[in-house]
Amino acid sequence: MRNALLAGLAALALTVSTALAAERVDLELILAADGSGSIDDDELMLQRKGWADALTSPEVLAGIRDGLTGSIAVMYFEWGGPSSQVVIVDWQIVRDEASARDFAQKLVSRPRGAYGYNSISNAVDFSVRQAEGNAFDGQRKVIDVSGDGPNIGGRPMELARRDAVEKGFTINALAIRRPGGRALRGEPLEDYYAREVIGGPGAFVEIADETRPFAIAARRKLVTEIAGVPAPTRHADSGAALRR
Repeated sequence: MRNALLAGLAALALTVSTALAAERVDLELILAADGSGSIDDDELMLQRKGWADALTSPEVLAGIRDGLTGSIAVMYFEWGGPSSQVVIVDWQIVRDEASARDFAQKLVSRPRGAYGYNSISNAVDFSVRQAEGNAFDGQRKVIDVSGDGPNIGGRPMELARRDAVEKGFTINALAIRRPGGRALRGEPLEDYYAREVIGGPGAFVEIADETRPFAIAARRKLVTEIAGVPAPTRHADSGAALRR
């Protein structure tokens, strides 16, 4: 009994110590990019370069500087099938041009590793675990899913979304829309993401297609997420916070 009590006190002390040591940031941002079999190498690099350019853009850097701490914590991973989530750039503070460019350089230079097809739900679960185990304390936590298709494998999307939202995360999405591309039941991909994927306060869907290049869509999305304001797009979904 005494040993169990001591073990419990030690665990509590470790938890408190970890919380006190966590670095305060305005936002914990997980960039969860589609690296599945439907994404060829050129498309994979299009996503990476788009996020790299967005993160180093003057608009995004200005948004970061305007925050209470003037810093955000970012990680980037690529997902494929249910058992395939590969961290490309681990958690890193971005607060100025130098730190943003360091993150961007790592992002565009590292090899791909994800395989299989489209488990968005397991990617969301992975995002939550990565945030819960990091060394940062963000005022907001955002999972930013980008992809070109619907959820296929893994546990039900509804459950992954519900659990993430209940833990205080917002899930946003960037639909990579191909010419003539559809999700399930013939509906546009962005509508599928709005109904099935996003959730939490202010959740929204952005679109990248032939008229809105990925880099522009990514920059708009980051500016909105860093500012923490409602998205200026018809795909913003204020009711997403109520989804479980």
